[in-house]
Amino acid sequence: MPDYQAILDAIREEVRPLLGQGHVADYIPRLAEVPREKFGMAVATLDGRVYRTGDAGEVFSAQSISKVYTLTLALRAVGDRLWQRVGREPSGNAFNSLVQLELENGLPRNPFINAGALVVADVVLEAYADPRATLLAEVRRRADNPGLGDDAAVAASERQNGFRNAALANFIRSFGNLRRPVDEVLDFYFFQCSLAMSCVDLARGFLFLAHGGACPWDGERVLEADQAKRINALMLTCGTYDAAGDFAYHVGMPAKSGVGGGIVGVIPNQLAVAVWSPALNAKGNSLAGSAALELFTAKTGLSIF
Repeated sequence: MPDYQAILDAIREEVRPLLGQGHVADYIPRLAEVPREKFGMAVATLDGRVYRTGDAGEVFSAQSISKVYTLTLALRAVGDRLWQRVGREPSGNAFNSLVQLELENGLPRNPFINAGALVVADVVLEAYADPRATLLAEVRRRADNPGLGDDAAVAASERQNGFRNAALANFIRSFGNLRRPVDEVLDFYFFQCSLAMSCVDLARGFLFLAHGGACPWDGERVLEADQAKRINALMLTCGTYDAAGDFAYHVGMPAKSGVGGGIVGVIPNQLAVAVWSPALNAKGNSLAGSAALELFTAKTGLSIF
């Protein structure tokens, strides 16, 4: 077995020159306040071990990483009927683009771009009596952290500046692909993006996707094995915005990123790995985090290829 602790510590030193390069997501003012030099990384293995380095225990804004959890809830509620309302193809455009929606009649390309996540949020709002409590309970169970919560200041910051997401939601609604009121969908979407999680939380919280849809420490069936496989496939092809092909080429694992600077990756049947560094590259993925995950697969020899 690789010496994960030594590998994580070595990666932290190797990416140190990259910290601060790139840009933070300053279009969300709350995220612009996060120190750019932060770096954390954690590995959680199916046998219950957790390895960490740097700021791996510090919570940050999960942002689009939360879309994996809402997708999980939606698939559990409606199964493959979800794909009648959202596609499964890479977008090739920015995560907040409106361009394809008009060309494709309000059907978002995939559930991980903002338009697709808004449709998934609509499904969750229809399916669960208390969607916020359901999502919080789900994330807490997956991370095995009952204290995990949301950051109301981040949600408020997004709501005050979420003009493009509001445009997306209204545009989708104009095609009949949102059923709940637009403001309700947006409020839930901003809430999910405001989840505050650490690298340790995220690494543990994605282990069910490395374990065929089952929680590794108690065997709870989160998703059917084929559903977990399909989420992993979507993360590989769509999980890092319009850089998914490049990310797969360099890193070689299913992953989901967020503009808070986090990225979580999965090696099926072995582990989940999370990294956080707030400064982003031009595609909206953590600059140092992407480099760290490439180093991780190189040093461990672990990838899906």
